[in-house]
Amino acid sequence: MSHISEQADNHKTGNLIPSNQWGSGVATEAKMIERNLLEIKNKIAPYNVKIVAVTKYFGLDGIVNGYKAGLRDFGESRALDAIAKIDSLDEEIRQNSRFHFIGHLQTNKAEKVVRYFDYIHSIDSLKLAKMVSEFACALNKREKVLLQVNNSGEEQKYGYTKSQLKNDLLEILELNGLEIVGLMNMAPFGAKQEELSSLFSDLRMYRDELEREFCIRLPELSMGMSDDYEIAVQEGATIVRIGRKLFN
Repeated sequence: MSHISEQADNHKTGNLIPSNQWGSGVATEAKMIERNLLEIKNKIAPYNVKIVAVTKYFGLDGIVNGYKAGLRDFGESRALDAIAKIDSLDEEIRQNSRFHFIGHLQTNKAEKVVRYFDYIHSIDSLKLAKMVSEFACALNKREKVLLQVNNSGEEQKYGYTKSQLKNDLLEILELNGLEIVGLMNMAPFGAKQEELSSLFSDLRMYRDELEREFCIRLPELSMGMSDDYEIAVQEGATIVRIGRKLFN
């Protein structure tokens, strides 16, 4: 694979240096990622948790070196940049990896995201759910999706309120192109441990409530990132989305 020259992007990321045109983070090394991955796994060893490596800031080499270090699940949130990276990967890595779209999904990017991604963590409206289902059916696939819940109540964050999701859930469950596998949330930046524990446990209890009320299974809880994944796991997370703690 040819090396793509590094370019500065200090305006967006301070002193971070892009490893290629699709990332604005430091270059990565497989051995470093492997060490970081082992440390994270040791911390969550009693739990059965999937680690999604968030590679959106780390360029193509983040995925390549993450794969060499043993990672197989990769998270991206900028659709066009992510697709360019995926298209540039070796066939082995593409075929043996799972790609998770973890950011807000604009409707005009939905078709491309369905085509390239195995999971979408950020379904936050009935309109978007219907659109993703339609594109998935056209591709003869069932897209694995998680429903994003804004249980912190932050106005700047996307996601369903708990009452809105209950109102839409029956219609979402009837969409043929979707496999609803769970819920996702995002904790407020800088939240204290007590608030984080409360938000994560609240999502778990809400998931349990939906399962009882709608007679469904929602096995996945995608919650927790680099700064709070240990708390999330203790409160029931089955998927954690980790970037900086893996790649720095």
